[in-house]
Amino acid sequence: MGSVIDLLGWAGAVSLLSAYWLVSQGRIDPRAPRYQGLNVAGGALLIVNSAYYGALPSVAVNVVWILVGIQALTRQRPADPAP
Repeated sequence: MGSVIDLLGWAGAVSLLSAYWLVSQGRIDPRAPRYQGLNVAGGALLIVNSAYYGALPSVAVNVVWILVGIQALTRQRPADPAP
């Protein structure tokens, strides 16, 4: 089980670092849903890994990271058309 958890943690780290690299290289807009999605997915995977190993400060940071990403995604969604 530990190997699967480790793999999920590495996938989360790659997701977060990829998002950061793409923005830093100007290949993606930081407001793009793809950027926020990479952050939310990476944070979620790191939560699984951190919780498994009891790294509660890391869990807390990633929960906040996900909440920021979700909030950004919901603010970017087009408003429902008025009836």
